[in-house]
Parts: sequence; C-alpha cells; structure tokens
Amino acid sequence: MNEMRYTYKHEVPPAKVDLPCDKNAGHGDHWAILTQDISNDVPEWLHAMLDDATLPSGLTQSHPSDNKLLLAHNSPCHIKQILSLENGAPKAFINAFPAVDSPYGVECHIERIIRCEATSDAILRLKSKDGAIIYAFDQLYAVNRHEYKTPKTYYANLSAWAYNITPSDQNETILVDDPAAIRYHRAFNDIVSANGGQVPDDIEAQIQAWQPTDLPEGEALAPVEINFGHSCIYLFGETFGQEDEAWCQGQVLGISQTKFFETDITLFDVVILREPDASPLVVRIAAVSTPQTQAIKVHDYIQANIWLQAAIYAQNQR
Repeated sequence: MNEMRYTYKHEVPPAKVDLPCDKNAGHGDHWAILTQDISNDVPEWLHAMLDDATLPSGLTQSHPSDNKLLLAHNSPCHIKQILSLENGAPKAFINAFPAVDSPYGVECHIERIIRCEATSDAILRLKSKDGAIIYAFDQLYAVNRHEYKTPKTYYANLSAWAYNITPSDQNETILVDDPAAIRYHRAFNDIVSANGGQVPDDIEAQIQAWQPTDLPEGEALAPVEINFGHSCIYLFGETFGQEDEAWCQGQVLGISQTKFFETDITLFDVVILREPDASPLVVRIAAVSTPQTQAIKVHDYIQANIWLQAAIYAQNQR
C-alpha cells in the first residue's frame, strides 16, 4: 500500500498595525516631487484622469471591492485615486497619490501591514524568499486589503518615485580578501560583461560554474580593491509609518522616457540589492527629467532617496 503524504499550510491574514491619522504623513511630499503648485495642479490632474481612468483589479476579480473604488490609468506614471461608494455609485473622495508601474518585482511573504483605514494608506513589510526585508507603500490596498494571506507567497511588482538621484560616490573603496567574495565579484562582472551588460536570469547558476580564463585560479582570487560606489544597497526608513521612504544605491540596467501629464519623466531600472545566492532586486525608479538625470547612463551606479511602492496583481501570481 502506497503511503500518501499531504502538507497543509495554514494561511491567515497578515498582522495589521494601525497608523493613526495624525501619524500618517500623507502624500504632500510625494506630490512635491512633481509640482511646486500642489493646490492648483493636483485637482486639475485628478479631474483630467477621469476621462480615461481604469479599474485595477489587484487580487480580486470583482469590481469594485465593497465600499471603495480604486481608479488608475494605463500610463507608466499616473495617479491612483480612491473614492467611497454608496449603493454602487461614487460618493466622496478618500485619497490620491502618484504611482509608477514596474515590470520588476520580488517573490515574497507579507509579514505585516501598517495601515490607515481612513485613507487606505498601507505599508507592506515584505520578506523575500532570500530573506531580504522590504517596506513598500501598497498601491492596491483599497482593493486587496481583504485578500492578503500569510505565509502565502506573492509576486510583488516594485517601483519608486525619486526625490533625488545622483551618481554614486566613486571615491570610497574597500579591500576584499575573502576568496569566496572575490570569486563572486569576479564571476559576476565577467558574466554581466559577456551578456552585454544585462544580468541573466540564471546568474547564480552561471556564477557557480564560472572559472577564470585570463588568470590562474590563485592569482584570480588575490585580494582586490572594490569601489564602494559600485555596491548595491537598500535601507528602509526608520520612522514608524514612513518605512517606505528609503535610501538606495545600485546599478542602472535600463533607461526609458515617459510623461506624467506635461512633465517629462525618466525611468531608471536599478538593481538595488545583489547578494550571493540571492536573486537581484530590481526596481523601476521614476525621476523628473533634468540635465542631471540625462547625464546618467546605463551601467552607471547611482544613489537616490526614493518612495518605494508595491503592487500585487492576480495575473502576476504563479
């Protein structure tokens, strides 16, 4: 008789921590990234987006979710607007914020949610399958708030608005003498260079199989001086309710252009975490286009203060 085994995983809603309205920083600083005339520009934008608004479904298939309506737009940088409903019809404005779409993300668990129910603002504490802790503002909390379970695995798309973005400091260096770290550093650089500057999907497998070709093994693993400005670093905010306000340093993998209404926007695809035995963490960062942003090129290392966002859609789940 064959023995059958079942693994049962009990999934429950993630822990929720209330963010009182007087502790909620709101979105004033986020709108200020895009305009110095918030009181006039934002109401005009909110009105203009209604002409061709969309209804993002998140993890739900029904529209809308109970008593809240979430409106968005199909442009890469857009506004998400939340309205209250009564008898299926919009009744009152609740909240609005600028949002960025991203094709990049991370497989993770939702460990905790810091939320303000009155405004539908929420910050997700995410733990990646590699153990990294990430805090991100939830673009879709208004429709997803009843759907989340833990320890269920989700794919969360990650994007950000940049308060500022500049080339990283190239003057700080460190000496690395650990052979394993040196081997990883050499292998990663060789593989990415041979792949036209792009990080391949199987980067970890290629690193494991890599062998030095230009130098004998002993010389290839000799101590090396590494420019600290070429590191990938992510630091989440330390203030309660503002953990999604982050600092990062990383390498630019791609650059594209778009618009937010009449404002020119540069989209930087940046790897902000790159560790041995872990998948690279890539975020699409939107910045208002300036001569300084135009000077940044693919493969450059940058540092930025960002507002990190997450979006969890049904169609992206495995």
